[in-house]
Amino acid sequence: MTQISNAKIAILATHGYEKSELFEPKRQLEEAGAEVVIVSPEKGEITSWDDQSWGRSISVDMDIADARVEDFDALVLPGGQINPDILRTDEHSVKFVRDFFNTGKTLAAICHAPWMLIEADVVRGRKVTSWPSVRTDLVNAGGDWEDSEVVVDEALVTSRNPGDLDAFCAKIIEEVREGRHDRAAA
Repeated sequence: MTQISNAKIAILATHGYEKSELFEPKRQLEEAGAEVVIVSPEKGEITSWDDQSWGRSISVDMDIADARVEDFDALVLPGGQINPDILRTDEHSVKFVRDFFNTGKTLAAICHAPWMLIEADVVRGRKVTSWPSVRTDLVNAGGDWEDSEVVVDEALVTSRNPGDLDAFCAKIIEEVREGRHDRAAA
């Protein structure tokens, strides 16, 4: 079991992330006591896509090429249409997601971010949710899609949209606290 106050959580993102889907999990996880690290294939800062223009930026803490799965207790993937579409073409990002999933530690994706789960080939046979337009992609990849604010299948946590952020963040915190799916520790 990992205390949330001792947890180190990665948020993997690049330009075009949905602002609330990065900043709100970061805020809630840090308020719960976790250390949150922004991981990206970009250096410097990455900028959100907010409504119909570029929005708020955040500094990148770690290059994805330097990130080690074993250094983190959970991985959060914010959505937005642009962010996961760019990340799913980056081999280091896709490998990191696949390797993280294989540990059994908490892996959370919201909105369009399940595109990363599809690219990493980790949704087959899993219950998931997403933004409605990603539903067919998830079903075609073998996922069992449902329209719920948060869906958990073992340590895989998915949510639909920014309106689900409180439930999404609460479930991430609960899963990290429980640590019941951490195969690496078993």
